[in-house]
Amino acid sequence: MSRILGARRHPVGRRLRVVAIVFATVVSCVFSVAAQSSKAAGTTNGGEEFFIVSSVDITKKQLLLKEPTEITQLIQVNDKTRYTDRTSKPMQFGDLRAGDTIYVRSSTTSAGRVAVSIRKGPMTLQELQRHYLK
Repeated sequence: MSRILGARRHPVGRRLRVVAIVFATVVSCVFSVAAQSSKAAGTTNGGEEFFIVSSVDITKKQLLLKEPTEITQLIQVNDKTRYTDRTSKPMQFGDLRAGDTIYVRSSTTSAGRVAVSIRKGPMTLQELQRHYLK
């Protein structure tokens, strides 16, 4: 159509537009993936993640945890891990049972993920909306 009107398009301008479109697409994909991974992990603003306890191994000091998306993770606990119940009262590692719902704040070490704090509590409607329905 540009030939019909007698106008010519400059090839450098066309390449620049293509590069700009590709760049914009890549940037939007990166931000989209980052947002989805945060949402999928159920990470709260305080750095806590929501899990369902699948099993507790007291001798190995390990928890097998299940995300609401059915992905499982193995996490270690140590003497520095803090435990609280629904009412924010201190509890012990041995008080955790399969099926409990917990919020975990963890750090990654050379030995794997280690729980810094574990807070037992239900997934409320407000927390569900904040984590998964943004």
